[in-house]
Amino acid sequence: MVVGGLLPVAVLLLDAGSGALGANPVQRAILQSGQLALALLLLSLACTPLRRLTGWTWPARIRKALGLLAFVYALLHFGLYLFDHGFTPDVVLEDVLKRPFVTVGFAALVLLLPLALTSTRDAVRRLGFLRWQRLHRLVYAAALLGVLHYWWGVKKDHTAPLIAALVLAALLAARLLRQRRGRARSGS
Repeated sequence: MVVGGLLPVAVLLLDAGSGALGANPVQRAILQSGQLALALLLLSLACTPLRRLTGWTWPARIRKALGLLAFVYALLHFGLYLFDHGFTPDVVLEDVLKRPFVTVGFAALVLLLPLALTSTRDAVRRLGFLRWQRLHRLVYAAALLGVLHYWWGVKKDHTAPLIAALVLAALLAARLLRQRRGRARSGS
C-alpha cells in the first residue's frame, strides 16, 4: 500500500529529471502534490461509507494508510511551497497572513498534524478511544479547508475543485445521515 502510495513521488522525480514538468516545474510539482494530498484525504474519508454500503472490510484496513499518505503529500506540497519561496520564514508568514488561499491551506496542514501524530494504537490507548475519535473528526475540517484551498488556488477551470467539493459534500451528507439514523434508533 505504502509503496504504491509513494509511486507518484517517483514519477514526479522522473518527470523533473527529464524536464517533463513544463516551464515551471516547481509550480507543477506543488499542484500535483496538493492534488494528491486532497485526493488521498477524500479517499480516506470514503472508506467508512464504502465499507458500510458494501459490507467489504478492506476499506477499513486501508483508511489509516490513506490518511497518512495524504499527510505526507500535504507536507511535500508545503515543502515545495517553502522551496519556491526560498525557505524564507518572514516571506512565508506574510504570504500565510495576507493570501486567504494560502491561509486555509496552511490551516488544513496544521489540522492534519495532530491526526498524523496520533494515528498509532498507542495514541488511541493514551487518549482513550472517545477523545481520540473526537480529535480525528478534525479530518472533516481539514478536508473542507483543503477543498477551499484548491478552489481559491485555481485561476480558470474549476472543474477539478468542484468535483472535490461535490465528493466532500457527499461524504459529509453520508456521515450526517448515518448520525441522524443513529439518533432516531436510540430515541434521542
